[in-house]
Amino acid sequence: MAFLMEAGRLTAVERATWTVDGARMENSAEHSWHLALFAMTLSDEAPEGVSIDRVIRMLLLHDLVEIDSGDLPFFADGAEDSAAQAAAETRAADRIFGLLPPDQGAAFRALWDEFEANETLDARFAKALDRFQPPNLNLATGGGSWTTYNVDAEMVRRRVGTRISNGAPSLWAWLSPRIARFFTKD
Repeated sequence: MAFLMEAGRLTAVERATWTVDGARMENSAEHSWHLALFAMTLSDEAPEGVSIDRVIRMLLLHDLVEIDSGDLPFFADGAEDSAAQAAAETRAADRIFGLLPPDQGAAFRALWDEFEANETLDARFAKALDRFQPPNLNLATGGGSWTTYNVDAEMVRRRVGTRISNGAPSLWAWLSPRIARFFTKD
């Protein structure tokens, strides 16, 4: 119960991405739920061999560390290579997954570590979805956080396109022209 109650605090972590209706900023719990739904809905876009059940589990756990470390927006200064954020997230993972019974805590932590390492098929697809959702919200809200952070098309390609194309090439092929149209509209 300590873990479950702590996990509920994820609803208080505000992200830099607007909700799809543009009414307010999304929170990290909403983001995790939305990503799990993305995984279920877009499972046909996963490379052969991906376990959608494992991907969903990773996506539900991946941002729990933000309870302690906060969310670092993709386009914030220093977001591309933040050793301090990574260290804070590791400490948070130790604490939060440590609230569980040892075997369960180790299993959850292993999924989180796998997601962070981004080396397995499952992790690459999960990471691709984590990068795929925000641009779609930005497109739905007329620019969203791209406007806030003065983002251009090249920055989107560099910071999110690589991860999406690495884990879900067909999703990047679908999204890339939409991003290009957004940034070239008059």
